Amino acid sequence: MLVRFAVGTQGEKGVSAEIPENVFQADGQGVTLSAAANRLKVVERVLSEAQPPPLGASSLLGLFQLLKEASEVEVEEPGQLGALEELGRHYVEITGRLLEEENTDDWSEIKPIIGGPMTVVENVDKMASSLHQLLSPERVKVTFHSKNIGIEVRRAELGPERAGGGASLMPTHRWDQLDAIEIPAEELERLRVKGLRQITLTHTWYSYGALQHLLASSSAVFKDAAVSDGGRRHLSTQVASSIISSSLVSNYEEISTSVRYRLRHRVQALADQLVEAVCAFWNFSRSPEGVGGWSTRGCSVSSSQEDLTTCTCNHTTNFAVLLQVYEVQRSLEEESTLKTLTFVGCGVSFCALIVTLVLFLAVGVPKSERTTVHKNLIFALAAAEALLMFSELAKINQGVCFAVTAFLHLFFMAAFAWMLVEGLLLWSKVVAVNMSEDRRMRFYYVTGWGLPVLIVGITLATSFNKYVADNHCWLNVQTEVIWAFVGPVLFVLTVNTFVLFRVVMVTVSSARRRSRMLTPNSSLEKQIGVQIWATAKPILVLLPVLGLTWVCGILVHLSVTWAYIFIMLNSLQ
Repeated sequence: MLVRFAVGTQGEKGVSAEIPENVFQADGQGVTLSAAANRLKVVERVLSEAQPPPLGASSLLGLFQLLKEASEVEVEEPGQLGALEELGRHYVEITGRLLEEENTDDWSEIKPIIGGPMTVVENVDKMASSLHQLLSPERVKVTFHSKNIGIEVRRAELGPERAGGGASLMPTHRWDQLDAIEIPAEELERLRVKGLRQITLTHTWYSYGALQHLLASSSAVFKDAAVSDGGRRHLSTQVASSIISSSLVSNYEEISTSVRYRLRHRVQALADQLVEAVCAFWNFSRSPEGVGGWSTRGCSVSSSQEDLTTCTCNHTTNFAVLLQVYEVQRSLEEESTLKTLTFVGCGVSFCALIVTLVLFLAVGVPKSERTTVHKNLIFALAAAEALLMFSELAKINQGVCFAVTAFLHLFFMAAFAWMLVEGLLLWSKVVAVNMSEDRRMRFYYVTGWGLPVLIVGITLATSFNKYVADNHCWLNVQTEVIWAFVGPVLFVLTVNTFVLFRVVMVTVSSARRRSRMLTPNSSLEKQIGVQIWATAKPILVLLPVLGLTWVCGILVHLSVTWAYIFIMLNSLQ
């Protein structure tokens, strides 16, 4: 196999640099550490002579395979430590050159063959895991760095003298001084309590380049992001920072620990777009193919500025800052106005519901199916409205916010379940059913309270860690969790729309017959007026009872006008 790199630009005659055949002839099995280091030395020399243009897909694939084989070579005796250090230095230099942005198209071409761009990172991690053998009492830190990649292996003592400080893994002078990762002091204290006295830290860093461009196409952590309230629409998710990682080993055993990292990121958005920073890590086991994907589990944003974000994660792996780009569909003034109107509308609705419930209880309305259903619907709606008004205050405490979200989900589900019961009760009055009143009420209670409890319970059991949204106390609309609310609501609205249509048909037909019997000689205009009123009356009365005003909620993303109409109608529900 002969790999040739052309040097020059388009329109010029290129100068070629060749890697000798014997570099690629041996496979990884049986290759000594010295031989592997020498092979990488030759490749580095050739690459240093071959400047851009890009390498080419076939050359890139050959070099990737060579690096993969080199990462699997192990130290067999202490005398090979010099060769290990040489291999590490050449490995970092070659990988840095391969990750130049000019090679992005070639990486895209070989991506299906190598199993995704993060296999480069996986191979670097494998090679770096052997570098701790270079450490000694006199040498507590080993660092290799190039333009696009850096590796640091450090030994740290956990004695009393380190109390109060974190095991910082700051970049060297050749790296971006804003990118950093560290183990918090409280985590070090936890490790001391466990009896650990010495740890080995391995830190890798990949600058913004070809790797990030390749990951951009598969980096949508929330690929099917929904619209929370019509104020914004998800457009894309970008890998906007360097990729940084750390691992911790003590007594040849990997230790799990929390980390805190800070990364500068590039904002690529237009003036009418909103950018939101997301702390994420690469989970190699996320996809069925084993290629992996970005995940946010266990990671959260500690602070974020326009071009710098600090994150906290409860584990060690490969981290980055992703930027989710949204199209802004409402101005800040409109958002503020809608929030105020929502709060006022909820207050009006809550007061009206409480007054109605008190009247039901105080006046002594005769007990019946209809009054029982009304009372349950009023209670569920009042509880939901009260929690909705309190939710803005609750978001300052994560535990309280989670509880408020769960109860909001429960009571809104109960409200819609009782709206469905209202529809079923109406249907039972229109269509003859063979079911006693006692049996109907048991069925209504199971539907009104049992189903909401079941839905919320299943949602919490299956999606506990992604249940709550990041910025407010409600379901996470950027995952499938939101369908635990939207799905049942759409079902109730569909059923109740059919019920309303049937009730209106029966009411109009009855009004027409009554009009003909009572006023057979009335004018055509009067008969039309009677029919219009017979149609409008049940619609006006039943729309809020059956929850059909929530249809406007589906349309709020189309225009801010629909948002105002939705708030007004639900304030009167």
